[in-house]
Amino acid sequence: MTATEIRQAFLDFFAAKRHVIVPSAPIVIKNDPTLMFTNAGMNQFKSIFLGEEAAKFPRVADTQRCLRVSGKHNDLEEVGIDTYHHTMFEMLGNWSFGDYFKKEAIAWSWELLTEVYKIDKDRLYVTVFGGDEKEGIPKDQEAYDYWKQYVPEDRILLGNKKDNFWEMGETGPCGPCSEIHYDNRPEGERLKVKGSDLVNADDPQVIEIWNNVFMQFNRLKDGSLQPLPAKHVDTGMGLERLVRVIQEKTSNYDTDVFTPIIEFIAQKSGKKYNAAAVPGDADWNTAVAMRVLADHIRAVSFTIADGQLPSNNKAGYVIRRILRRAVRYQYQYLGFNEPFLNQLVPLLAEQFKGVFNELYDQRDFVQKVILEEEVSFLRTLSSGIKKFRESTTVNEKVISGKIAFELSDTYGFPIDLTELMAREIGLSVDVEGYEVALSQQKLRSKAATAVDTGEWIVFRNGDTRFEGYDEYMMDGVEILKYRKVSTQGKEQYHVVLDRTPFYPEGGGQVGDKGFLTSEWYDERTGPLQLEVTDTRKENGLIIHLVTPQPTYTPEGVEQPGKLPNPMPRRYMAYINQGQRIYTNANHSATHLMNAALRETLGGHVSQKGSLVTPEYLRFDFSHFSKVSDSDLEVVERIVNQKIRECIPLKEERSVYYRDAMARGVTAVFGEKYGDFVRVVTFDEKFSRELCGGTHVKNTGEIGFFKIISESAVAAGVRRIEAITSVYAENYISEQFTILNSVKGLLKNPADLSKSVTDLLEENARLKKEQGKVLMQKASGLKDELAKKAVLINGVNFIAQKVDLPNAEAIKNLAYNLKDIVPNLFLVLGAEIDGKPGITVMITENLVKEKNLNAGTIVRELAKEIKGGGGGQPFFATAGGSDVSGLSRALEKAKTFIP
Repeated sequence: MTATEIRQAFLDFFAAKRHVIVPSAPIVIKNDPTLMFTNAGMNQFKSIFLGEEAAKFPRVADTQRCLRVSGKHNDLEEVGIDTYHHTMFEMLGNWSFGDYFKKEAIAWSWELLTEVYKIDKDRLYVTVFGGDEKEGIPKDQEAYDYWKQYVPEDRILLGNKKDNFWEMGETGPCGPCSEIHYDNRPEGERLKVKGSDLVNADDPQVIEIWNNVFMQFNRLKDGSLQPLPAKHVDTGMGLERLVRVIQEKTSNYDTDVFTPIIEFIAQKSGKKYNAAAVPGDADWNTAVAMRVLADHIRAVSFTIADGQLPSNNKAGYVIRRILRRAVRYQYQYLGFNEPFLNQLVPLLAEQFKGVFNELYDQRDFVQKVILEEEVSFLRTLSSGIKKFRESTTVNEKVISGKIAFELSDTYGFPIDLTELMAREIGLSVDVEGYEVALSQQKLRSKAATAVDTGEWIVFRNGDTRFEGYDEYMMDGVEILKYRKVSTQGKEQYHVVLDRTPFYPEGGGQVGDKGFLTSEWYDERTGPLQLEVTDTRKENGLIIHLVTPQPTYTPEGVEQPGKLPNPMPRRYMAYINQGQRIYTNANHSATHLMNAALRETLGGHVSQKGSLVTPEYLRFDFSHFSKVSDSDLEVVERIVNQKIRECIPLKEERSVYYRDAMARGVTAVFGEKYGDFVRVVTFDEKFSRELCGGTHVKNTGEIGFFKIISESAVAAGVRRIEAITSVYAENYISEQFTILNSVKGLLKNPADLSKSVTDLLEENARLKKEQGKVLMQKASGLKDELAKKAVLINGVNFIAQKVDLPNAEAIKNLAYNLKDIVPNLFLVLGAEIDGKPGITVMITENLVKEKNLNAGTIVRELAKEIKGGGGGQPFFATAGGSDVSGLSRALEKAKTFIP
């Protein structure tokens, strides 16, 4: 069976068992602060397991694309080294939400593996939870007894809490799990060592292929376990491992999931892929590199297709790190000095066509993004190698941990690459110091993001009904539950209401702010007022971030607000109406601009991100070149025309998703849409989008639209920022004020543009004349300084303070002196705009013969002026803050002559 047939057989099997087949959720998670990526098949159902959302169907199944490269599930450094770890993988899963439980899950998993896939029963082992005395959790005898119907007892193994008790996190739904393992070793090895001895022992040929999780407990904050009111089944089976078993391979990379890509890499690199290579073999690194590329291109491509661009923070940084790891391997071991990884995108897109069409539909865009990232990193890699060389020209034999960490953190050099390059020139690396620097960074990062979340205090269960499309203020709303949250010493509360006018952040639109005022009244302080500082959606819950109003001591000292005990239940909820009105205008203008961009630039324009605030809107979209000023003017003109037409909002709140798509409604790649969606239309022939945000009742309410900037965000992605309403009015007024001020300074010329042009030309002429004067002055200094050279041990040494107005003039002087003074070691000090500066120039022959390094020397001299600097071995500069230290620095320079 092919991988495609194996995947389809799984889905068909569970469809026959009355499971609804649901689509894969995007890889990037947008409404769960505890996760950046979908790392398990159950993530999209988390709110159901938490009891925060009702299940639409009691039984579902799917294939979910997952990513495990951060947090506790971090397999990145194993990828390519072994045969079964991956960054992105497909998780085949079937779920029961309070429907069937252990009996059916076990029976069906055995039936599918042995009767449909025809896997050898004698090679299968199962594990069940053996109990935990400390926790007071008994052995999962129920699962054990069900397995006895299918598997001999000597192949039913008892597992510990680490292997056979699954938990979502420190708190939340959890329960025992039962794994199925496959022994893929040759018959001779199986006779020597029992497979049961190698289960969960990291043997590459005895691997877990399926895990059945039986969620029956809820872990509370105090660590205790509470039985769940409804029991659930959550299963996961890695497609890549399953295909390996069915296709009788010893490595996931030898299956048809990966072989087409690996063959392409081998062909293009001119190197042979040896799947049997082991560490120490001449072609080991080549084999690892090909596996790394074949794996990483999947993670990078699908994440970009789902809307996450590489960047320097959070999820974007993770993707950039994976991409750079691949580029580093292709550069270091496969001889690709030019971008290559991007060439794998079309092949991958074709492979997943009909399974995950998101990539196929955006293949050109994804390839362009990866190409630009490769170009950028190859430049960074070159800079890193230069940094490495600069750090190894001193007489020390060990590269410091600080430098090794900087190479890793700034230039993307993993520690093993730094060690390899060091060994090649007879040096070692302070790995212990590197680990210290790395752990310090992790501690800083952890401290910066630490959140202490209390248990929910539940008044009653229920869902929040959002009524904010129609209401700005509501009486008699009721708190369902609340909890205290502490972040970096600051306390807030999460409050869930039975109904709310507050829009939760989503679709690029910021969350509403406002107040909750209780019906409970205190004669001394009045009604309790809670400030809502933000509104968010987490796992299906609308959460109001609430800060109680501060109190004051009799002396007038402000005290942090606290919730009273007992907590009032009923409130009047009202949003900041002014902020919402301006937000509505910006959100509707975003829709109009999206349509105008597609009309002006072409149908390839696709939304890649947005931000809608009361003050401005930001819109990221796919386009491969800068948008011209004339095109921006056209977009503005179209949008403002639509505003003047006062087009009424057409809002459809419950449209079947497939019907909406069939009508050609615009959707956003990477967003997860339900079966029913909201369609927002401004003119059936102009703008129709899937959107959950708030909008104006007709376009005339927007007032006026003005683009204030257009820029690049990433390869193939442009960003427009714009303003509307009173903010646009104020902006135009400010621009006219500036314009009138400039006119006044220029004596109100008839032709302002010509006057400014004449002024710029005059300024350029004066600068040119000033440059000639400086050149003459520097030329005189050159001859004067050359005469002051002192010969010390074969080195012509010059250390002088000079009076020149800028760094460029000093640099020219240094290079001119190098041309006329052989064996030159030059140190120049200068004060420019009140700041001290040092320039060091050393002729190339002295760099080699005397082991002098201008970069190293200038860093030491910079200490005298309380500054820092660096540069190349023959030329370097430094700046500082203490002008008085210049004389000391010039005197100190002589000590570096060997």
